[in-house]
Amino acid sequence: MNLKKITLLAACTLLGVSAVSAQDTMDDQGMDNQNDFNRWSIELEAGVHKPTRAFAPGYYTNSPSFGQGGLGVRYMITNRFGLKLDGGYQSIESDDESLEFKSRIIRTSLQGVVNAGDIMNFREWTNTINVLFHGGLGYSILKAEEPFEQGNDEMLNLMAGITPQVKLSDHFVLTGDISAIGNIRQSYTYDGTMRNNIPGVDGFMVNASLGLTVYLGSAEKHADWYNQESKLEEEVETLQNRLDEMENDMQDTDKDGVPNYLDREPNTMNGVAVDSKGVAVDKNGNGVPDEIEDSLDKRYAKSGSNNTVKGADSGTIRKLIDEGYVNVYFKFNSTEPEAYSLQSVNYLVKYMMENESAEAELIGYADEIGDPTYNKNLSERRAKKVHDILIAAGVDESRLSYTGSGEDNSVDKSSNGARQLVRRVTFKLK
Repeated sequence: MNLKKITLLAACTLLGVSAVSAQDTMDDQGMDNQNDFNRWSIELEAGVHKPTRAFAPGYYTNSPSFGQGGLGVRYMITNRFGLKLDGGYQSIESDDESLEFKSRIIRTSLQGVVNAGDIMNFREWTNTINVLFHGGLGYSILKAEEPFEQGNDEMLNLMAGITPQVKLSDHFVLTGDISAIGNIRQSYTYDGTMRNNIPGVDGFMVNASLGLTVYLGSAEKHADWYNQESKLEEEVETLQNRLDEMENDMQDTDKDGVPNYLDREPNTMNGVAVDSKGVAVDKNGNGVPDEIEDSLDKRYAKSGSNNTVKGADSGTIRKLIDEGYVNVYFKFNSTEPEAYSLQSVNYLVKYMMENESAEAELIGYADEIGDPTYNKNLSERRAKKVHDILIAAGVDESRLSYTGSGEDNSVDKSSNGARQLVRRVTFKLK
C-alpha cells in the first residue's frame, strides 16, 4: 500500500474514533456527557534532536542539534485514553568537524495517548504535575539537499515518548517531551550520500522538546486533570446530603403525625389534634387548641357545674394557681409563650383584678438541655416576659415579682414531651 494512502487512512481512523467516542458518551436519556471535562487540545513544541543512525562514514551531527518542532491535535476518548494526530519538521545539519551535509524530514503520525498521571493517582497529591505516554505509527519524508540533492525518501515511522506536564491554568499547560523515532524503509542515510542497507528499523533518532498545550472547551477541567474518583465522591456526598435532608424533613419533631417539611406549626403541644398541615385544631379561634381548652374548662369548673373558671370562687382559683395547675409554656430555647398558654396569663389577670390586695410571684423554669448557667438566665427571661405581659394587661407592677429557678430536672430529659412540660412559668400568690 502507498505510504500516502496509509497516512490518509490514519487520519480517517482518528475522525472515525472521535465520532464513535462521541456516541459512547451519550447517556441512557440521549444527553451528552462530554461537558464533564474538555477533550480537545492543540499541542505545539520545539527543541533539539539527535539522529543516531544511519550516516555514511565521515558524516555526523552535533549532540544535540537544534532544529525540530511539531504541531498536534489531541482528542481524549476518556480521561485516561486518547488519540493524537501530529506533524513535525526536522532540520539535520553537519557538525563543524563532519563532512558537510544538510537534509530535512517532514513527518506525520497517529498516536495513542495514555494519561499516566490519572492511572497512577497523581491527583491524590498534586493538581499541577502530570505525565502522558504516547506512541503510534506515521509517515515521513527525508530529503537530502547538500552536498547533492536526492529525491524524496518515503518511509514509515514508529514513535513513542513521554510528556511531563505542568499546569499553568485550566486552559494552558507547559510540557516537556522526549520521544524516540524509528524509521522503516529508510532508503538513504540521513546525509543522503549513500544507500542505507540496515535491515528492519533503518533509521533512529531522539527528540527532546519544550512546548505549550492549549485546552479547548467550556468545561472547568480537561481530561488530563479530571479525577473520576473525586467526581464520584462528590456525587456520593451530594446524594448523602440529599438523603440527610430528606430524613430530616421526614422527622416529626412535635409527634403530631405531620412530617417537618409539611408542618406549619412544628412545635404543637403533644397530644392535641392537628390538621393536615400540622396546625392545632382551634375552631373558635381563641389561640387555645380545642382539646386543651376542653381540659381546662373541666379542670377549672365548679364541682357539679358546667361553668368554666370564670364562675369559680377565688379560693378555688387561688388553689389551682398555687398548686401549679396554671402555667405558661414556652418553645425550646425561646422566651415567646405558646399561643395556647396565654389563656393561663388571662386567668391570673382576672384573679388579680378581682382581688386588688393580691400579689403574685412569677417563677421561670427551663429544661436540662444546654448549659445550666444559660438555662438559669433563660428561665429568668421567661418570667420577665410574662411579667411584662401582665403589666401590659393592666396589673400594677408593684404587685408583681419574678425570678428564674433555672433547670427543672424532675422529668426524663430524653423525652420531648416531658421537656415541654418544664419549659414554663408558674405563679405563686401572696
